[in-house]
Amino acid sequence: MKSQKLNNLHIKKIPPLSLYIHFPWCIKKCPYCDFHSYEIKKNISEKKYLKALLIDIELSLPIILNRKIHTIFIGGGTPSLISDTGLDYLLNNIKKLLLLKENISITLEANPSTFEIEKFHSYSIIGINRLSIGIQSFNDKHLNILGRTHNSKQAKYAIEIAKQYFNNFNLDLIYALPKQTLSELILDVNYAIQYSPPHVSLYSLTIEPNTYFFKYPPLSLPNNDKNAIMQDKITNLLKSYYYKNYEISAYSKTGYESQHNLNYWKFGDYLGIGAGSHSKLSFPNYIIRQIRYKNPNTYLKNIFSGNSIAKSKKIKKKYLVFEFMLNALRLKNGFSPNLFFDRTGINIKIIEPKLKNAEKLGLLKRNNKNIKPTTFGRYFLNDLQQIFLND
Repeated sequence: MKSQKLNNLHIKKIPPLSLYIHFPWCIKKCPYCDFHSYEIKKNISEKKYLKALLIDIELSLPIILNRKIHTIFIGGGTPSLISDTGLDYLLNNIKKLLLLKENISITLEANPSTFEIEKFHSYSIIGINRLSIGIQSFNDKHLNILGRTHNSKQAKYAIEIAKQYFNNFNLDLIYALPKQTLSELILDVNYAIQYSPPHVSLYSLTIEPNTYFFKYPPLSLPNNDKNAIMQDKITNLLKSYYYKNYEISAYSKTGYESQHNLNYWKFGDYLGIGAGSHSKLSFPNYIIRQIRYKNPNTYLKNIFSGNSIAKSKKIKKKYLVFEFMLNALRLKNGFSPNLFFDRTGINIKIIEPKLKNAEKLGLLKRNNKNIKPTTFGRYFLNDLQQIFLND
């Protein structure tokens, strides 16, 4: 009976599918960044890479079986380094290859450097309808520590230009920075608020492996208690301006939640194209993960030989519970037992002992229709998620 529980899935409702497009180059690698990206050392062939992305989609068509794309996100690296004509070429050809949801959300990550700002108007014309701008801070001292290539003046100007051409945009900020005071954090958040962005993402600085900060840790980082105080202050301040904290790091005005990220957090499917990108794709009896070749040159070589996949494997059923919880427990309102079954093909009764344990510890609350983290559980999200690791 036990082995039967751990084998075949029974997914009756295939989840929504998003498209993620990865551009792996940036001007300068930030010391905290663990994303798959490379500093531009010489001119790259934009045309060749964009052509490879389209071949990548063509190679993926048999496996996505004419499924409709619900959201598109172009990330990196720094995808706003792509020319507006290059992006226009890419999006026009994507529309020919894929079935897109009507009024689809198409997000582009952008930085506030001057030559990128100059493209904002063109981006809005060619079909990008949401920008995610990597502000990180309005404090030049902190921008310097973070290794950013822009200054506070450019950050503010970028937002002013974005507001002219986009009804929907996100501002990324980082807090719990080296030597950052609470008053400096409040000033950063207030600067963001004054531009009335529809969406704000606030991430606590974490020191990740394979980063410069991991090798050379910055001094005077706020401790856990100060970090929690900062998080409370952020949430309360944004709440007073009618921003909803719908996910651990995400705040939005009503109707402006990140549809692409919501699909991730609800354990939806995504096709990732581009060097180093990841995919998760569901089928009636199994779920697979794919990884593209990471090195851009290796990726290009393989794409033009008719192969983009470095690794592809089925997710073992025993790992699905943790993977689902890793995402869905980030949502303030949690998830329904029906969503758990729809996305994993697993009866939620199998994890009843773990749910009871999380409840007993005060990390989780639930009823027949909803399971969500408590306020205490959101503070100790890692502990809550780890309860659902496979024994």
